[in-house]
Formats: sequence, C-alpha cells, structure tokens
Amino acid sequence: MAILGDTTLLFPPSPHLGDEVNRRIVQSEIEGGVHLRDVPPGTVLEVQTRNRAYIIEYQGRGQALISGHPVFCPEPVLVSIHGSTWGGSMIKERFIGRGMRMEFGRPAQQPITTSVIVDVRESRRQAA
Repeated sequence: MAILGDTTLLFPPSPHLGDEVNRRIVQSEIEGGVHLRDVPPGTVLEVQTRNRAYIIEYQGRGQALISGHPVFCPEPVLVSIHGSTWGGSMIKERFIGRGMRMEFGRPAQQPITTSVIVDVRESRRQAA
C-alpha cells in the first residue's frame, strides 16, 4: 500500500480498500463535514452546494426535513439522508462532506444527488 502522507497517523488507511479510496476518505475528513451520528435531532444544518442552498432539519436515524431544490423539495419534505459520494457508487453513509455530493431520497423513489458541497454548517435559526 502506498503511503498517503502525514494524515495516516490521524486517519489510518484500511488494508481492505485501495489507495484511491483511502485517499478520498482521508480527504473527506480533512475538508470536513457533518457525521449525522454526532448530530442531535432538531439540529438545523445549512448545506451550500455549487448550485443550491439546502436547509436540513435533522430528525434522527438518518431522517430529515429538507428544502432548497425548486423541483424535489421546494418546501420541507421528509427524506432519508443516505450520505455523500464522490460522484460514483461508493457512499460515505450518513455523512455530509465538503467537496462531496450529498445523496438523499424518499421511499420508492430514485435517490437525489446534489452538486458538490461547498459548505455545511449548523444554522443559527432554531427548528420549528
């Protein structure tokens, strides 16, 4: 396995994954984001992508009310936040990460994948 740099001490590579996958996982941790496992229900997140600004009110267990897309969620709609991808089929589950694409969906519908996430932060406004 190739050496990934000084970050291997903080984020050790998995021997079960290839170098490119390990590199992307480490990069996602460096660029930052939100692990939904660390977010209490009721938290409101603002997710800015290259094309849209989403408001997410986290409900717990991967569920959220999301708004910000004129077609898929112009008003808050309950969805599952699947996680984030690098544009392919590999997903970092229940993670919303800068430099990645968020994937969410409703039951029995195709997942929606956003443009690349520019920023994600906790909103100052309170959940309704």
